[in-house]
Amino acid sequence: MSLDLKNLIKKEYGLDVILVNKFKGYENDNYFIKTDKNKFVLKLYSDLTLKFILKAENEFLLFLQKQDNKDHYPKPILLKKGGYLKKVSHRGKLILIRMLSYLEGDFIAECKINKNIISSLGSFLAKFNLLTRNWNNSEIKSRDWEWKIESVELIKNRANYIFDPFRRNRVIYFIQQYKENIVPVYKDLRKSIIHNDTNQWNVLVEKDKITGLIDFGDISYSNLVNEVGIAMTYIAYDKEDILYWSGILLESYNKVLPLKKKEVESLYYIIALRLCMSVSNSAYTKLNQPNNNYISEGEENAWNMLDKWIFYGPIQVKNYFLKSTGFSLNKGKKEKTYIEKREKYLSKILSLSYKHPLVMDQSAFQYMYDVYGNTFLDAYNNIPHVGHSHPIVLEAAQKQMSKLNTNTRYLYSKINEYAEHLLSYFPSKLNKIFFLNSGSEASDLAIRMAKAHTGNNQIVIIEEGYHGHTQTGIEISDYKFNNSKGIGQSNHITKLPLLQKNTSPLLDSEIEKMKKYFISNDLSPSAFISEIILGCAGQVPLSKDYLKKIYSTIRSLGGVCIADEVQTGFGRIGTHFWAFESYNLVPDMVIIGKPMGNGHPIAALITTEEVAESFEQGVEFFSSFGGNPVSCSIGKAVLEVLEQEELMKRAFDVGNYYLKQLMELKNQYNSINDVRGSGLFLGVELIDTDYKPNSNLAGLIKNQLRENNILIGTDGKHNNVLKTKPPLCFSKKNVDEVIQRIDEAINKFN
Repeated sequence: MSLDLKNLIKKEYGLDVILVNKFKGYENDNYFIKTDKNKFVLKLYSDLTLKFILKAENEFLLFLQKQDNKDHYPKPILLKKGGYLKKVSHRGKLILIRMLSYLEGDFIAECKINKNIISSLGSFLAKFNLLTRNWNNSEIKSRDWEWKIESVELIKNRANYIFDPFRRNRVIYFIQQYKENIVPVYKDLRKSIIHNDTNQWNVLVEKDKITGLIDFGDISYSNLVNEVGIAMTYIAYDKEDILYWSGILLESYNKVLPLKKKEVESLYYIIALRLCMSVSNSAYTKLNQPNNNYISEGEENAWNMLDKWIFYGPIQVKNYFLKSTGFSLNKGKKEKTYIEKREKYLSKILSLSYKHPLVMDQSAFQYMYDVYGNTFLDAYNNIPHVGHSHPIVLEAAQKQMSKLNTNTRYLYSKINEYAEHLLSYFPSKLNKIFFLNSGSEASDLAIRMAKAHTGNNQIVIIEEGYHGHTQTGIEISDYKFNNSKGIGQSNHITKLPLLQKNTSPLLDSEIEKMKKYFISNDLSPSAFISEIILGCAGQVPLSKDYLKKIYSTIRSLGGVCIADEVQTGFGRIGTHFWAFESYNLVPDMVIIGKPMGNGHPIAALITTEEVAESFEQGVEFFSSFGGNPVSCSIGKAVLEVLEQEELMKRAFDVGNYYLKQLMELKNQYNSINDVRGSGLFLGVELIDTDYKPNSNLAGLIKNQLRENNILIGTDGKHNNVLKTKPPLCFSKKNVDEVIQRIDEAINKFN
């Protein structure tokens, strides 16, 4: 090969070559060439269609030579017969050849980075852009390809080649964010010919000063701010403090070529998309060029930076960059303003979380961002089940919303498709579904159906249970009616005690007491309704023997059994998709909601054909938007994400780790009486030195964690249980953060 190239160079350039070394490359072959007098870079291209873009690149480099004669950029080398690009036959194949001057210097990638180098890069790049902003070329202007940030749909298509769906969906999220936030403001962003690939292997440095920029194969006509955004990406993505290093580069660039405020604000999304482009193209190349390792270099760094970018959130990053460039920050209104307006229009009965209320603006996966740019780790919200702002769910909603949304009196495919998919997760006996808009509505309907099926009015419930905010929901919720401000227990309600332990004599006596009550009063229950793990009670799992015996007795008395899976369903407990499955039970009805739509209001009641047929004999059931096309599309998307990302398994793995870490805290502190729950549905019960419920400590810890930017809740009869039920994308690293902060808070207040 070396001899072939030497002969080729001699023939086409008239140069006697003494050394040939191959460089690593992406698409074309690059060689270091040394003669007795000079050094060059020879480039060979097998793709002949690149002729016109290579001609344009040569013209660009010649333009730079006229503007800057200090050898900052490679210079095209004339062929022996004139011109800078030629099609030749080499080793039996037609190829394109061109040669460039070789620039001396060390790559930034091989240097110990310091502030001077980064500042020098920023100013160098800005001066380069000042030189090139008025250069024009139709070929480059029309170029649309995989390394141009504006080629969003191409990036999205290539993202499909990312094997890990968990990672792939994070890329799709940022693509959506770019389309939502940057595409609409294209008109406000200045355009220019840019280098488009200022990575650590394309920048040369000597004595802490940038001396050269090489590899112009990616030049594009693009938004000017993309130039500095790309450089910021590559200079920071392998650093711990990515904002610090990228901020230094931005500040120095801005001093030479001032950016507009909108350009600075766009950088969060530009940097994210460049990272997405990198990992997507890498995945595509791996499939088509499995032996090409060049494109995969730095891939893990890119993924790590994307994770950090999600953690920081757009508001924090925007404000950091605005400060670096001297612009005023985007400050939200004071909390007092929000509270005053809320109280003006909303009733005070609608409570707020935390002593110091939060003013939220955006969210992504397991993080929420307030209007001031603070990031909060969400260890509490079980409604965004698969993650806040999940792109697959959002995409399904947008797509269907633009096509059709109507009430359920019309025929449409979405409701059938979703019903079939959802029912596949239930025992075959549970084969009829009623779509609604909330868990409370589902609870209400369940009681109505039970009464219609049995002809009875009596309802059996569990102490401290909660089933919704409707009139019926409150009547069947001890958590509500037994409150100090509650309505009290109605005559048609029978309450069983909350029993967590398998203490057989006690179990049997309570069930026998209930049975005697019905028989002696010539009554029959219509239904028994209960959660499997009682959330508002403080994540309390019912005794398995207890629940089985209740089901058996209720059915023997002519009633039906209703499982409330509003909080525990959809794989949250880790071991099973529905909590009732872990008890080896099959209810007559199941009510689901909250996580079903990942924040969109959708719920359902699933029952047997027998119960459904009884209900059909009565007055018509109708819900205008229960099961509408948009809701069904969203619900189906949630199921698909659960399957693709294997989130039930994640709930099991992360949940077990979480439980273990909490148990270690329990062994460390006498103030922790119990740790309980399953998967990512856990509770920590706190007591004082007299073994009494310590609601004060629970409140202090909850609010301290809020000040530490971690969201958890408190619940239970005495409000002494720390409650954590995060989105299922929660990680072990997230668990460690929560554990550390709980540990610190207990030490502080205990």
